[in-house]
Amino acid sequence: MAYINVNLRAIADNANYLLKLTRESGVEIAAVTKVVCGDPVIVDTVLEMGVKEIGESRLENIARIKKAGLDPRFLLLRLPPEQRFPEVIELADTALVGELGSLRKLKELVDDRGKKTEFIYMVDTGDLREGVMYYDAFEELKEAVSIAGSNLVGIGTNLGCFGGVLAKPEKFDILLDLGRKIERETGTVFTVYSAGNTASLPLIENGMLPEGINHYRLGESIMCGTDVTNNRSVPGVSRDTFTIYGSVLELREKPSVPIGDIGQDAFGRKPVFQDSGIRLKAILDMGEQDVVPSGLTPLFSDCEVIHGSSDHLIVDITDYSGELSVGDSIPFRLSYGALLRAMTSWYVRKEYVV
Repeated sequence: MAYINVNLRAIADNANYLLKLTRESGVEIAAVTKVVCGDPVIVDTVLEMGVKEIGESRLENIARIKKAGLDPRFLLLRLPPEQRFPEVIELADTALVGELGSLRKLKELVDDRGKKTEFIYMVDTGDLREGVMYYDAFEELKEAVSIAGSNLVGIGTNLGCFGGVLAKPEKFDILLDLGRKIERETGTVFTVYSAGNTASLPLIENGMLPEGINHYRLGESIMCGTDVTNNRSVPGVSRDTFTIYGSVLELREKPSVPIGDIGQDAFGRKPVFQDSGIRLKAILDMGEQDVVPSGLTPLFSDCEVIHGSSDHLIVDITDYSGELSVGDSIPFRLSYGALLRAMTSWYVRKEYVV
């Protein structure tokens, strides 16, 4: 059975480093644990480093963390369907909202139940995911203030995750300008400007963060040590946080190109192969249902992931200088996407190392 080795010490060190880095710029963080499905062991690890707020996109994950006896502040990153809004009020301390009708219904529930749930209204500054487009935002934010009153504590944006748009100071200036206009027009002062994620860390590192931006939502940098939007490893943190091991089921020499006319694979893709002659290939016990094969990097030198099917991973080990036998394991580093799928898969065993 494939399994993941979870390096809790490395995750703790990453959280600790990023807490210090962001606080020097006056920024508080929510540690985003959605990639690990709100794993309570991992959540507890980052809380012990001083993280006060956990960001989650699934109510189930928040409930899982609470059931484990942990009680940080919870930031809900994505609303569920309306029928689950009562759970939002019960489970989340703050929720990101990007639509007036949803905000109105949530505020009604807050008032009916006497809760103190707060809201951050999302503004789309160009990445084209959630929130009102920035050029239409002022009037909508005024309406949001009239609906939510003091429960609307701030505004936020997302960059990089969908459209790959890079975080630039001018993107964050949009939020700050909107906040100043809202204050002049309504008297409402936003206390939270939640503008940053892992892709926004270079603004802090390079001293370019506009003054007033005070909240980041960090997941990838804590969990993986990477910043895929900027195509880099994050300085000061470790990438040795998660290692997945696949067991060798077969070792055989086979051609490097399939024999016959090639159509699409089981996932509708037409694979492309390079003819390198006969190669020694290992078939491992994990596939697309467990990981994203293209997001795996073998930690054995001179091994190469070729392709994966639902349940098998094909690795070329021809040039590997060590010895491998059926039953041995091959370790891999995971990309954010590969980690997301592996942590979601209950076929992958999780093991924790301090």
